[in-house]
Amino acid sequence: MLGTPAQAQEKMQEKVLHAFLSTGETGLDPAVASDIASLSLLENLFDPLLRYDYLARPVQLQPNTLSAMPEVTDQGLTYTFHLRQDVYFTPDPAFKGQRRQVTAQDYVYSLKRLYDPVLKSPWLFLLDGKLAGDGALKQQFSYEREIAGLQAPDRYTLRIRLTAPDPNFLFYLATPATSVVAREVMQTYGAQAGNHPVGTGPFVMGQWKHSDRITLLANRQFRPVSYQGRRVPLLDRIDLRIVEEYQSRVLGFLNGEFDFLEQLPESMKDMVLTADAQPTLQPALAARGIVLSPFPVLQTYYMWMNMEDPLIGGYSKDKLALRRAIAMSYNSAEDVALLKKGLAVAAQTPLPPNVRGYDPAYRSPVPYDPALAQALLERYGYRKGADGFRNQPDGKPLTLVMHSEASTVGRLRDELWRKNLNAIGLRVVFKSDKKTEIIKASRLGSVMMFETNWVADFPDGDNFYQLLYGANRGRANYARFDLPAYNQRYEESRQLGDTPRRTALYRDLADILHAYTPWVLLTHPVSADLQQPWLLHYRRHPVELTNWRYLDIARPN
Repeated sequence: MLGTPAQAQEKMQEKVLHAFLSTGETGLDPAVASDIASLSLLENLFDPLLRYDYLARPVQLQPNTLSAMPEVTDQGLTYTFHLRQDVYFTPDPAFKGQRRQVTAQDYVYSLKRLYDPVLKSPWLFLLDGKLAGDGALKQQFSYEREIAGLQAPDRYTLRIRLTAPDPNFLFYLATPATSVVAREVMQTYGAQAGNHPVGTGPFVMGQWKHSDRITLLANRQFRPVSYQGRRVPLLDRIDLRIVEEYQSRVLGFLNGEFDFLEQLPESMKDMVLTADAQPTLQPALAARGIVLSPFPVLQTYYMWMNMEDPLIGGYSKDKLALRRAIAMSYNSAEDVALLKKGLAVAAQTPLPPNVRGYDPAYRSPVPYDPALAQALLERYGYRKGADGFRNQPDGKPLTLVMHSEASTVGRLRDELWRKNLNAIGLRVVFKSDKKTEIIKASRLGSVMMFETNWVADFPDGDNFYQLLYGANRGRANYARFDLPAYNQRYEESRQLGDTPRRTALYRDLADILHAYTPWVLLTHPVSADLQQPWLLHYRRHPVELTNWRYLDIARPN
């Protein structure tokens, strides 16, 4: 049936954001999801206790589902949170027709889920060993088991007690992983809960065609939250597409199909930016009102190697020599200039600039030096065969297997590594797949080498150095690196704020990384972000992945 002219006019005035996700989502369970696409969606569907002030720089936390910032007592050991009383889950059959208010007990349940051994949460590191009495949850997990570190003394009060002061603790409570979920929903949908997101956020799930198209609808029952005097969300709908190919993203933006483009692909820089030392928009694009915003991303690209792999892993001198040679074969300058098109800086440590603990004076002791890499391999018995490629010290063939993403840029990265490794006599083959599948295999320990990246969950060095902490093997620690000297220093560092002692420990951690080489450090990107002239209030946040709730659209008629 045709709608009335008034209905048609109302539809025309609907404010719709058109955007894309660079990879398919894996599932929308806050305790389980760890890929960027899923986390971007979770930020808008679910609510942690805290979130970041959109405009404050340096970054600043603010209450989200709380009536005020928490009270901190007992010399930093006890946090008391008072919940707002107007936070509700979006309607779902699991609630049997009742409007479901969020309580402190819901947060107790949601945080306990990170310990649930069935879920194998990659986010357990946020709380593991930090909540008083949480050893009982790891010994014999039960949602009914009470611990001193996680209490709900009344309906709207949550009390968390730590084993030791943690200067980053409140940052953890602003991550999607610590968002509130309803026990009824999790029990109703079980293993399929990630396909039935029921949160309290500013948007709700509309149409969902997995890893293809997603529609988020404004949650008009969202509690009163204002931005510049207007109630959020300002949009009516977000239409998202999964666009894995870089070229399709850029062409889609230039054709007006997307309202913004974050992180202009290096391979397409020349199409959009001038070749100046300080690149600007091509004049034709500037004339269209397109806006360019350079943005230093809190992100580190690295290639990790599986320390439990029989060929490349281990802590013996010959294995260290092999990994060190691989690191010395990496041509950082060529990567930044040719593949990154100057939109990156070489990484010296895991920490990107602008993260607390970053040391601008530190320089990697592992240089690009193919000749030295060859000499190192020779010294430890990796001799060349008749085909020009090196064998293992026992004479068996040596073939490295590197996973890579099945994309144009993935293939370019493959060629860079093939050139680097072949130059020192190492044979490498590539296995291409979707990143989500590679991550799954990585957690099982069945990937030898993979180039990936980490975006800050919170703006502190701890978030990066935990990636090599032994207790995080099989979770965030994909390299499965586990060295007592590293673990001890990391455990001391995470008890400290941004102090000279922690800076010294971070230098030690960086030295250990370079000595044992579970990673080859690559780059920190500088993002060239683009936005259409009709997009309002757009500003990239250093930590939060999305700003959708604050955006507005004023397309010309």
